[in-house]
Amino acid sequence: MKPKKTVNEKLSDALETDFIENPKELETKTKKLPQVIDNLSHEETDYMLVRRNMKDLISIGEDAIDGIVRVATEGDAPRAYEVAAQMIKTVSEMNQDLIDLHNKMKALKKEETNISTTNNSIYVGSTRDLLDLVNDSRSSKKVLKGDIIDHEEINDN
Repeated sequence: MKPKKTVNEKLSDALETDFIENPKELETKTKKLPQVIDNLSHEETDYMLVRRNMKDLISIGEDAIDGIVRVATEGDAPRAYEVAAQMIKTVSEMNQDLIDLHNKMKALKKEETNISTTNNSIYVGSTRDLLDLVNDSRSSKKVLKGDIIDHEEINDN
């Protein structure tokens, strides 16, 4: 009597392959989870999200460029080189967009910090009183010393 075959052995026989007990573990990229920060404004959280997405796209683009360049050098096909050049241009534009995003965020923060308060003061009084306050040396209330002018009284009888 034949010993019973395991499921793995049956599959190996059906597919005409050899079953390996401990296969190499596949390389997997771990994706960083977003940090949850409660004290950020909506603009800052959106900025962080867009920045992370752009960096991920740039990283994926760089990996794609490596693969396309490898295919282009192996196959010597003009279309492969054209695709590689287009991909390089796209990744370059993504890098420029990332720099533009930084500049826009700096401008947004600068607008927030440039908020200033202007206090307008209103003077209630006559222009003579205002001039007396501003220029004491030419004040109309100034007492003249030694500059007495003689005068005559005229009676209209």
